[in-house]
Amino acid sequence: MSKHNAIIGKESTVQDFVEIGLYPDNAEKTSIGDKSVIRSHSVIYGGNKIGNRFQTGHGALVRENNVIGNNVSIGSHSVVERENNIGNNVRIHSNCFVPEFVIIEDNVWIGPSTTILNVLHPPCPRFEDCAKSVRLCKGSKIGGNVTIGPRVTIGENSLIGMGSVVTKDIPANVLAYGNPAKVICRLDEMTCKVGYFEVPYEWIE
Repeated sequence: MSKHNAIIGKESTVQDFVEIGLYPDNAEKTSIGDKSVIRSHSVIYGGNKIGNRFQTGHGALVRENNVIGNNVSIGSHSVVERENNIGNNVRIHSNCFVPEFVIIEDNVWIGPSTTILNVLHPPCPRFEDCAKSVRLCKGSKIGGNVTIGPRVTIGENSLIGMGSVVTKDIPANVLAYGNPAKVICRLDEMTCKVGYFEVPYEWIE
C-alpha cells in the first residue's frame, strides 16, 4: 500500500497494491472512516471525504474531491470520477462508471455495468455547468447494464429494469424499463414472481 496525504480510520484493512491520497498535488488530505476495507489494486485520489465502513472491490478507481457517506461499497473495476456526492448505504456494483458531479442519495443500489453520462454535447466548453444535472434519489435501484443519460433524475424508490436506457426523468415509486425507459407500473402494483413476498420491497420500512 502506498499512502500519500491520507488519513485512514481505525480497524480498517488496506490490501496490497493500493494507492490512497495521490493526485492532484494540491488536493486536501483524503480521509477514510473506521472499519473500512480497501481491496487490492484500488486507487483513491486526494481530497476525498469518505465515511465509516467504506469498501472497494479489486481495482476500483475513485477520483478526487468526492464526498462519500457511511456504509458505501464500490465494486471491482468501477470508476467514480471527481466531485460526486454519495450518501449513506449506497451500493455501486462492479464495472460501473459514475462521471463528475452526480448526486447519489441514501440507500441507492446500482447494478453491475451501469453507465451514467452527464453531458449532452461532448466536448462542450461549458461542460462543468451542463454536467451538474444527474440525481439518483433516495432508495432508487438501478438494474444491471443500465445507461442513465445527462440531465436525468431517478425518483425516490423507483426501480429501473436491467438493460434500460434512461433519457428522461423517472418519477418516484415506479418500475420503468426499456429503450428508452418508460414507466410500466407503480411499485405497489408489482408482484414477486417466485412467491417469496406478496409485493417486492415489502421488507423495506
